Amino acid sequence: MPNAALAQDFTLYDQLLALPENIVGEIINSQLYTQPRPSGRHTLAHSELMMELGDPFHRGRGGPGGWWILTEPELHFIRDTEVVVPDLAGWRRERMPNLPDDHRFDIVPDWVCEILSPSTVRKDRALKMPMYARFGVKHLWLIDPLVHTLEAFELREGRWSLVEIFKDEETVIAPPFAAAPFSLAVLWR
Repeated sequence: MPNAALAQDFTLYDQLLALPENIVGEIINSQLYTQPRPSGRHTLAHSELMMELGDPFHRGRGGPGGWWILTEPELHFIRDTEVVVPDLAGWRRERMPNLPDDHRFDIVPDWVCEILSPSTVRKDRALKMPMYARFGVKHLWLIDPLVHTLEAFELREGRWSLVEIFKDEETVIAPPFAAAPFSLAVLWR
């Protein structure tokens, strides 16, 4: 019985922190969700997109700069009770001039990107998309490395509006990163 009583004393966030390193945890609608680390295709799309956006927006090389583009930040929409880890997130530096001292990001990002996989697509679309809208994320990209698509959304009057769907090898020119177009093909190499 002491273990049951001890388990009840653990908050969801304590349970999230106790997960093994190979497991990603998120708290959505007061429920703990877990999934294993991503597949190779997922990781490739993630890494390539980070490189495409990093130079022009994060570093300001060949683009306007002025952004923090970060991989897998721990977003705290409501401290320790609504916690998600998007694949990528971006903040305009004018809104977040400095990075937090710890691993918690309390400022709502301007953009998030989720890379879909069969094990996360339902959660990403049905749970995380509405959460991102509810807390005011302005731009959302969903990338599917299996069907080679990028869906770009903008938040308008509290609802997601599809800006465009890019596929295969098309050139991506989508907000908030339209200033530095790139070929979608780089995500599938």
